[in-house]
Parts: sequence; structure tokens; C-alpha cells
Amino acid sequence: MPATRLATFDDWVDLFRVWQKDIGVDYPEITNYQFEAKFGPTRSNEVEFGAYKGRPKWDRVVQIPDQRMRDALMNLIIYQGDTEFASVEQQRKLFQTSPSEHDRQSLCRVVTEEMRHGWQMCYLLMHHFGYSGRVEAQKMLERRAFDQKRLLGAFNQDVNNWLDFFVYTDFVDRDGKYQLTMLSYSGFAPLAQSMIPMLKEESFHLGTGQDGIKRIVKAGVVPTNIIQKYINKWVPVSLDLFGVDRSSSAHWFYVWGLKGRYDEPNAKAEANLEFMNEHSRALYHQECVKLVNMINKNVPPGHERLYVPDIKFNRYIGEHTGKLYSVAGELLSEKNYTEYLKEMLPQPEDVLLVSEIEAVEKQWIAAKGMIQ
Repeated sequence: MPATRLATFDDWVDLFRVWQKDIGVDYPEITNYQFEAKFGPTRSNEVEFGAYKGRPKWDRVVQIPDQRMRDALMNLIIYQGDTEFASVEQQRKLFQTSPSEHDRQSLCRVVTEEMRHGWQMCYLLMHHFGYSGRVEAQKMLERRAFDQKRLLGAFNQDVNNWLDFFVYTDFVDRDGKYQLTMLSYSGFAPLAQSMIPMLKEESFHLGTGQDGIKRIVKAGVVPTNIIQKYINKWVPVSLDLFGVDRSSSAHWFYVWGLKGRYDEPNAKAEANLEFMNEHSRALYHQECVKLVNMINKNVPPGHERLYVPDIKFNRYIGEHTGKLYSVAGELLSEKNYTEYLKEMLPQPEDVLLVSEIEAVEKQWIAAKGMIQ
């Protein structure tokens, strides 16, 4: 890593190439990709909500009328960018075990687009936030998920196998869809414009995950209870990513016109500023239920159906933090809870079993095009 701070975006690009090599994803189909910042048209040229509703969106940071707003905006960009690079680090080892060439190419596309999304956020930092932005863009490439240094705990967890990857992209990347959508309404025009191409690319990641889980279920080789454990792993993590309950930050993001509700264009009621994170989290949970119902159409006869764990299960952020709820939302005793979690979440022996199945069973996942 360079001893001195970056001065130009070209300096950052050089560090980006070092990062690719350092984490082991410098495959030709990735390094040959033409990385660039992309912008799309926003729904409106005016701020759409909050105290500045109806005023022109800000094209430059200096136009934003309050330093607290500028700081909050930069933090939103930093956290979004950090998740993008972290997800690549989490998925970096999967190239060696791809079940098919189709899946390898899908993985290449997913990680390449996640890199581009991180590139986009660093472009904004470097071009709009002066020295502080350059420092944060450099830090983005110095943290490592596998060293537990990423900003959000979900992005320091391991993605151990392809089942893990498909569940991750279906549910964690779906939270990403929600975050990008909420930022697409931002009053800072360059951020809102960045979200349009990012959302189009993100849709492929979600489809990769949903399609992959369906194919695994269709094959009927990986035990259903193991698949369920991975859903139980990533859905609570994704729910946590919406942030704390009764969040003062989410309150001010909205008041300042920086981040809207997921359903902002269609929301008929006024925003409840005390429950901003809870509002979008509930919509996300409802969508997950629909997704799992679609997956269940591919469950072979005689196999257990999958489900979405209760919104209170295994939460580390919000009012349910540390509370002993079951996957059905029932309060359990402290005496039995540790053993209960072992039954509900992937254990080392489960990781080993899935890895062995993926290595030995040729038909552990159905071919593309064989699902409902």
C-alpha cells in the first residue's frame, strides 16, 4: 500500500489494481473489464421529500446548506462503497469450485459489478469531497473483510461455498437493492444518478441468487434442513443491515433529503420519522416471504418446505438484539438457546458436508433452465 495519500483518481485506480491482485481476483475476464463511473437520469430534478422538498437537487457538495448534511452524505457513500468491496472479498474463493461454466461467468459478472459499484462510490468521494474524500476512498481499498475490518459486521462473515453464495446474493444483495433504491431518491444529484445503473446491475445479482437456490432445491441432493440453515444465517443479517430501530440518523437523512423510503414514489402516508428503518425492513421481510414461496415450488415431493425466519430471530441490531427468539418468533429459555442456535444455523460440520457434496456429487445442482 502507498505510504502517502492519493492525489488523483488515477492514483486511486492504481491502488484498485493492487487490491484486485492482493485479494486474488485478478482474473483476465475481470481485469479486462472497462471500469468506469456511470450515471443515469433521476425521476426528478427537485428534492422529493424532507425539509428541502421542491428545491433543485444539489449538483455539488458546496451547494448543500449545512455541514452536518455534507458529513451525513459522505458517510452514506462511504458505507455503501465499503459493502461493495467487502462482498467481493467474501466471494473471492468461489472461482475454484464453480459447478459449471455458466455459474463461473455469473460469479465473474457479480463480483465485477460489485467492484464497479465500489468504484462509483469512490469516484464520488474523490471528485466531490476534497481531501477527506480522497482519504476515505483510499481506506476503502485498505480494509479487508477477511481481517474483520469492514464497517458492517455482515460483510466480515465468511461465504464458504456455493450454497452460501446463492443465499447471500438472494437476500443480502436484496437488502442492497433496497439501500440503492432509497439512495436513488437522494437530493444530491450525483448520488441519485449513480444509483440508476447500479440498480440495473444489482438485479442480475438477485436473480443469480434466487435462481441458484431454486436449482439446488430442484436437484434434491443438499438436505433441505441445511439449505434452511443458510437462509436462517443470512436473512437476520440482512434485516440488521437496515439499521437500528428509532434511528435518529435515518430521521435526519430523510429530513435533509438525502435518503428516502424504499417505496417513496408510491407512499401515500407521511413518513413516520421515528420508524424509518422499520418501515423499509418490514417491506423487505414481506418480499423475502414471497421469494421463499416461489422457491418452494421446486421442492421435490416428500421434502420439507423452506420458510423465512421470524423478524425477531437472531438479531444483533434493533429492539430484538440479543433476545432469545425462535425462528417462529417464540421466546425461548436461556438454558436451551445455545443448543437451539446450533440446530438452526450452519455449523462447521454443515459447511464441511456442503463442501463435500459440491465436490463429489455431480448433480448437486440442477442445470440452468430446469426450474419454475
